[in-house]
Amino acid sequence: MFKIFLYFFKLFITLQFLLSPIFSFSQSNPTNNLKIEWLSFEKAIELNKNYPKKKIFVDVYTDWCGWCKKMDATTFSNIEIIRYIKENFYAVKLNAESKDTIVVDGKPFYNLNPQNTRSTHQLAEILLNNKMSYPSYVFLDELARPIFVVPGYMTAANFEPVLNYVAENMYYKMPWEVFQKQFKGKVQEKE
Repeated sequence: MFKIFLYFFKLFITLQFLLSPIFSFSQSNPTNNLKIEWLSFEKAIELNKNYPKKKIFVDVYTDWCGWCKKMDATTFSNIEIIRYIKENFYAVKLNAESKDTIVVDGKPFYNLNPQNTRSTHQLAEILLNNKMSYPSYVFLDELARPIFVVPGYMTAANFEPVLNYVAENMYYKMPWEVFQKQFKGKVQEKE
């Protein structure tokens, strides 16, 4: 009798060990792994040559920028912000001090002083109109024409209306101040 009990006990433990990863995986929240798919500038331009055409959102940052890191850790980790960006934009991360050459429609852009620390990349200078502030967010239309630039750290609740204002083409229809007052978002701020 004890041998039968021991057999079933070992079988139970073995099955529990083997099946627990399956059950824990199936019960996990599918949004836990949801992240913004950051693209290179070239890739976003290339994707927009085909369907679906989307506006381009460019996060201009630097490696030393603390507010840029906070934006990544908070705002860009908010599930509502992630979903909205994924649905409506091609998202680009552009290091304003990159040493890489970026080619857009056959035209190369460089960091003219790559040996110097904190020297800026030509593309970042163009996108930010030489107003180098980090983080800054550049919004481009489907043809990669600038819409506007938003500088500075923003909480998810403050950033959500900006994304909607651009994605829904509301900047054609009403001033930002009017839109901002009437906007009702989904983000529940925890900061």
